Amino acid sequence: MAKSKASARHVVVTGAGTGIGRAIALRFAKEGAKLSLFARDAKRLEATAAEAKKLGASATFVASCDVRKPKSIDAAFDAAAEKLGAMHVLVANAGVGGENAPGKPGARDRFDDVVDTNLRGTYYCLRAAERHLAPGPDARHLIATASVLARFGVPGYTAYCASKAGVLGLVRALAHELAPQNIQVNALCPGWVNTDMALSGIEGIAKKIGVTPAEFRKMAMSQVPLGRMSEPEDVAGLVAWLCSPDARGVTGQGLDMNGGAWMG
Repeated sequence: MAKSKASARHVVVTGAGTGIGRAIALRFAKEGAKLSLFARDAKRLEATAAEAKKLGASATFVASCDVRKPKSIDAAFDAAAEKLGAMHVLVANAGVGGENAPGKPGARDRFDDVVDTNLRGTYYCLRAAERHLAPGPDARHLIATASVLARFGVPGYTAYCASKAGVLGLVRALAHELAPQNIQVNALCPGWVNTDMALSGIEGIAKKIGVTPAEFRKMAMSQVPLGRMSEPEDVAGLVAWLCSPDARGVTGQGLDMNGGAWMG
């Protein structure tokens, strides 16, 4: 049953216009949450917000911001808190993927862009949310999206792997800092998820090794014990569990959902 607007949790999702972020926002909408949705593409955010309202979100707020820029993040979080009140959950999901093209003739190394978005941007969002969290004693949740590539390396993805491994270190340290306040801090480590970003990655790698996207997808899934990609809704379900009383003992963790591709 959806909560009343007065009692609903205020949930903030970055990168909420597409893929995993959109699925997480819609999952919380079904619970009647108040949703603040951030990304650079305002049009996609508005579409997510419209769908969230249909599914039961008690209120929505949308802000276009760039997570690489602290002032942009602070302005978005300040406005969201003013509009919808103190925050109970942040899912810092905004990120970029792909190779960073180190050493390729004529190519620009994207290392700074990837790290600034995936690691620095995540840190800025976590700190901004921390300033606006609702008072205890009930648990509040800060969740960051890392990746299975925080667990192992892939050629050409030095920036992505480094940025996502950094997110795990960030989460562990922050979990220690905030545990005395009953704030749980965790990371998601998805493997292949059926999103536009994953499909773009498949196309890029297939082209690089001289096979079709379908052929590479088959190759990739052959390395996954369950033999399939996760869906964005699967990751959203994991987030819903993390924010439930059933997960009250979970903090400082990187939770893997990768079909068995990595078994820690």
